[in-house]
Formats: sequence, structure tokens, C-alpha cells
Amino acid sequence: MTFIDPRLTERRNPRSADIDLATPLEIVDLINAEDQSVPDAVASQREAIARAIEQAESTFRNGGRLFYVGAGTSGRLGVLDASECPPTYGTDPEMVQGIIAGGHKALTRSQEGAEDRLEGAIEDLTQHGVRGGDFVIGIAASGTTPYVRRALTYARSIGAATGLVACSPPPQDALDVVDILIQPLTGPEIVTGSTRMKAGTATKLVLNMITTGAMIRLGKTFGNLMVDLRATNDKLRDRSERILMEVCEVDRPRARELLDASGGTVKTAIVMHFLGADREEAERVLSASGGVIRRILDRPPPPVSAA
Repeated sequence: MTFIDPRLTERRNPRSADIDLATPLEIVDLINAEDQSVPDAVASQREAIARAIEQAESTFRNGGRLFYVGAGTSGRLGVLDASECPPTYGTDPEMVQGIIAGGHKALTRSQEGAEDRLEGAIEDLTQHGVRGGDFVIGIAASGTTPYVRRALTYARSIGAATGLVACSPPPQDALDVVDILIQPLTGPEIVTGSTRMKAGTATKLVLNMITTGAMIRLGKTFGNLMVDLRATNDKLRDRSERILMEVCEVDRPRARELLDASGGTVKTAIVMHFLGADREEAERVLSASGGVIRRILDRPPPPVSAA
């Protein structure tokens, strides 16, 4: 008797049944062919992802935070996305946080039993101070991870908004505690159950969209320029100065002066330049405009140069 797992991510892929006999080039072609289906799976969830962006923006504007919760690959992807927000958008590290079953040691070494510890989910959310008004997004490729389901149940019980990113239809008890379901169905993996592959790629794309979209809505870009970064190292300082040179049409020494006067914040420096304001006034105006430069300056960002 053949058993068919109800979880799409655990089923066998007929297209890779003989992959153990394949040449290296054939393996590359097989994997690449499967990966090409991932963007379409993500695109099918465009409306749900947009709702997640709206919820994240609302959460942030009301003083709440976004938490990703997952185990294994899913948890690592959540931690990765959260950790990239501060250097990219100048956010407080508390604003977007990743919680992984098994804690930080699970980032570099598998803690397979951690996802089954239901009490661990509540302990971890409590330790991170999750409260009503926050937004908790569970990440579970199979849609059935016990740790994630328990975390979402607890989050809902304390008044947090909830979301779930799953690459296989989750059971009803998970759906009952989820406000926003994002379900890019990527199908069976090349290697059965290896959800770090298509499911992981789809998850990364979805998380990129959620935080990037929310940060854009918060005014952390001017056009497509990254203007809320902080010049905390040589690379970011160089990028900050180049953005100021382009937007404000000044030379590098003047861009450096503006950056220093703004406390190393590009957005503040731009407003200071065009309004002829000091740092305190520029920060006040930005706060009053919800952080959106276009609400302050009667000018578009500089045009994009032809490549």
C-alpha cells in the first residue's frame, strides 16, 4: 500500500526519482527547473502578502513589533530577515525580531527536537516580551510544526495579530489562530522533505516583501533610494555620502558635512539641506510627516540614470 503524505512538502517528486543517477550538469538542470516554479507560487499570494505589509506598517506605527517564529530552516530565515533590517533601514533591533526553536545555537547546528517542545514556544515568546499589539508571523514549510502552532495560539490569546507562511496547506486548528495566511505551494522538493530548497526560497522571497514593503510604507526610502540607513561603517558611510551627492546635488565634502551634522542619518541630512534646517528641526518635521520625505519636499527623487 502506498502512503501519500497530506503535506505537499513531504511528498516525493516524480521528476527527480532518478536523480541519484544524474550527472552534475543534469542535477543542476533538474534543480533549476524546479526553482523556476517558485516565483509563480509566491505571486499567487500577492494579496495576502500585501495584507501582511499593511498589518506590519500599522503595527509599527502604533509602537508594536514584528516577530518571526519558526524551527529549523524556517526559523533561520526569520532570524536572517530580522537581522538585516537595522543595517538596511536604520531600525531598532527590537522592531523586527526572529525567534527560532532551540535558541541561538539552532542557527548553526540543528536542534531537531526543539520544534516539538510546545512549552518552549510560550517560554520563548514570553522571554522576548511579545504582547498585545505586536504582529507574530509563524513560518512552517509543512504548515504543521508544533512549536509554530503553539506560538501562534499563544500570540492570539494575548491580543497579538498573527500570520502564517506555509508551503503546504495547514490543518484547521492552525488556521483558527491565523489572521493572515500566506501559502506559496511549491510542491514536492527535489530531495524529498528538504524544505531548505524550494520552500525555503519561497519563504525568503515572502519575508523580503513583508519587511521591505512595510519599511517603504514607513518612509524609509526616497523613491528607491535607501535613505534611512545609518553610516555605521566605511561601506555604509560611502553609500550615505553618494546618496546625498545624488539627491542634494552636492560634492562629497558637502555631503560629508551634511552627514556629520545629521548624526549620520541620510534622511535627516536631506531634509536639513532642502529646508535649510538644523538637525532638531529636520527631525521634528520628519516625525510630523510620518517619516515620509515626499510629504515634506515638493520635489521627486533624482531620475534614474541610464545604465
